[in-house]
Parts: sequence; C-alpha cells; structure tokens
Amino acid sequence: MEMQWLSAAIDFGVIGLLIALSVIVVAIVLERILFYRAVDVHSFTNIKALELELTRRLTVVASVASNAPYIGLLGTVLGIMLTFYNMGLDASADASKIMVGLALALKATAVGLVVALVSVVSYNALLRKAKVMLMQWEIARG
Repeated sequence: MEMQWLSAAIDFGVIGLLIALSVIVVAIVLERILFYRAVDVHSFTNIKALELELTRRLTVVASVASNAPYIGLLGTVLGIMLTFYNMGLDASADASKIMVGLALALKATAVGLVVALVSVVSYNALLRKAKVMLMQWEIARG
C-alpha cells in the first residue's frame, strides 16, 4: 500500500500534466492562426519586428513537442516500477495481473507521443506560415 500514491501520480500527475500541455498547445495554435489571419504584413516597416510578432509563443509549442515523450516515458517507468513492486508483494501474482499493470504503464507513453505528434505538426505548420508571411513582406518591399 505504500506505493499506491504512485498510481495516482501517474494517472493524475503525469497524464494530467500532458493533457494540460496539450490544452496549452491547442490554445496557442488557435491564437496564432487567428493572429496570422488578422495581421497585415505590409503594415510593418521592419522585418525583424514582423518576425518577432509572427514567431511569438512558438518556442512553447516546440518545447512541448520535444519534452512530451519524455514526460510520458517517465509515467511508464513509474508504472513499471509500481507493477514490479506489486509483484514483489504478491508472490503468487499471475501473468494476467502483470500484463495489465504493464499495459496501464504504457498508456503514459502513448499519451506523451500523441501530445508530441500534435505539437510537432502544429509547430511545423505555424513556422511554415510565418516564413511564408515573411517572404511576402520581402517580395512586397522588392
């Protein structure tokens, strides 16, 4: 029973953190899409100022993309530790209990990978749009 807190830490801590990061990424992506639609690149006189505005908050999306798999992996490692601990307490544990424990541990990695994939695709799409808008500014300036 000493390690039962670990199960809650995996479910609510690790997976909760990944879900929160996912919500943050989606909010940033939506904000950036709306901003890109509304911004007039020709109103900027300085390309560096335009670049700063277009790339604002993209580092958050990139950071989530690169770290979400590690956060998921941490949840999986903790889940496997919990499974081994429970196996040690119950020497008569059958294979089905072990497999269920391992499968549940892997859900954290799955969630981390989903969050990372959404973040990577979003980051690349937003960065491409920012680069296109910068090129449009340069072409208009001739």
